[in-house]
Amino acid sequence: MSQGTIAQSGGLANYHFFIRKLHSFLGVFPISIFLVEHLFTNSLAAISPALYDKAINTLLNLPYLTAIEILIIALPLTIHALYGLYVVYVAKNNIYRYSYTRNWMFYLQRISALLTLIFVVVHVWCLRIAHSLYGLEINYATVQNQMADPVWLWFYVVGLIAATFHFANGLWNFTVSWGIVVGEQAQNFVWKICMLMFVVISVLGLSAIMAFI
Repeated sequence: MSQGTIAQSGGLANYHFFIRKLHSFLGVFPISIFLVEHLFTNSLAAISPALYDKAINTLLNLPYLTAIEILIIALPLTIHALYGLYVVYVAKNNIYRYSYTRNWMFYLQRISALLTLIFVVVHVWCLRIAHSLYGLEINYATVQNQMADPVWLWFYVVGLIAATFHFANGLWNFTVSWGIVVGEQAQNFVWKICMLMFVVISVLGLSAIMAFI
C-alpha cells in the first residue's frame, strides 16, 4: 500500500471517528434533553388538561420558535437519524450465536432506533407539521381524540417505549464511548442506572398517554 493510500485511509478513519462522536453527542445534547422535556410536558396532562394546554400554548408562543425547532431539534435529529440508519445497515448482529446481554442491547438499540424514527416522523407530521400547514390546534382535546383510536394508542405506546429505551441505552453507550465510565464494574453499575431511568421515564410517558384516554 502506498503512503498516499495510507494517508487517505487515515483521513477517512478520522472523518468517520468524528461522525461517530458527533452522532453520539447529538443523541444526548440536545435530543435526549428534548425528549425528557417533551415527556415532562405531556405528563402535565395527568395533573390537569388545563395545565397541559397552558404549557403547550407557552411553548408554541416562544420567540424564534421556528429557528429553535430547526437548529436545536430538527437538524441534530436528522444528523443523528441518518448516521443511525447507516449503523443499522452495516451492523452485524450475532445474538443467536452469542446471547450475551451486551449483544442483546446492541441488537435492541438498532431495532429501537428504527421504531423511534418511524414514531417521531409520524408524530411530528400529525401534530407539529399539521399545525403549521393546516392550522390544526394542538391541545388536550386534539390528542385525546387521537388516542381514542386503539391503533393510534398502541402506536404511541410502542413508539414511546422504543424511544425511552433508545435514550437510556444510548446514554450508557455515550458514557462508555466517551471514556466517562471506565472499567467493567463501573460500566455495569451505570448500565443498571440507565435501565432504571428507562423504567422511570417510560412510566412518566405512559402516564401521560393514559391521561388522554
